[in-house]
Amino acid sequence: MRNIIFSPFYKVLMVDFFMADQLTSQIPLLRYLEFTSCYFIAVGFKIHPYDTCTNSKSYKLLAYIISFLPYYYRAMQCARRYMEEGYDPNHLANAGKYISAMLAAAARWKYALDPTPMWLAIVVITSTLATFYQLYWDFVKDWGLLNLHSKNLFLRDELVLRHKCIYYFSLALNFVLRLAWVETVLRLNMGFLENRLVDFTLASLEIIRRGHWNFYRLENEHLNNVGKFRAVKVVPLPFRDME
Repeated sequence: MRNIIFSPFYKVLMVDFFMADQLTSQIPLLRYLEFTSCYFIAVGFKIHPYDTCTNSKSYKLLAYIISFLPYYYRAMQCARRYMEEGYDPNHLANAGKYISAMLAAAARWKYALDPTPMWLAIVVITSTLATFYQLYWDFVKDWGLLNLHSKNLFLRDELVLRHKCIYYFSLALNFVLRLAWVETVLRLNMGFLENRLVDFTLASLEIIRRGHWNFYRLENEHLNNVGKFRAVKVVPLPFRDME
């Protein structure tokens, strides 16, 4: 966590950017931690009324600043890797993905304060662009899938899982859950479901999405290391298999 918070000043290892990616999926938790702290200060210490935690613009702004931080940390890590690893433009492109997410979050914050049709249009545009940016990076860069020349349709040549249908299911699941922001912005009519229950459900589904992302990200990293002879896929035993 120290290396993540002070990202530009520390060499970025895989454990650092992998952990920082987990934080980007924990933004609802981080925002509610801020609300919980405000609540206990208001009620326990009676410093200010409870409504301050729900209606105050200052606390809403603080909540959105907290939601920016994981994206900021990852952008700084990408900038550090760009300078250290031979000025690879892929790192700048990866930083752009997190900057687009920050711009989309900023537009949503402004729309929450000023719910006009103009800001709604800006939210939809920025969030859509950020979503497709993220989907491309998930599928192509992080997972190494959607290879049009692969012997496995829309996947890659080397796979760890035996059943290909699992990859297709994860592709579809990741696509659907990346669009969860639509409900949080438009507040679709969910009938008897309350907004807080929907928010909790979406936050839980994001953890599931990140779990899928973790597996395929590590799988792709391992296979790339194998391909570049930095690791081996199977360690040979010093004796023949016995029948």
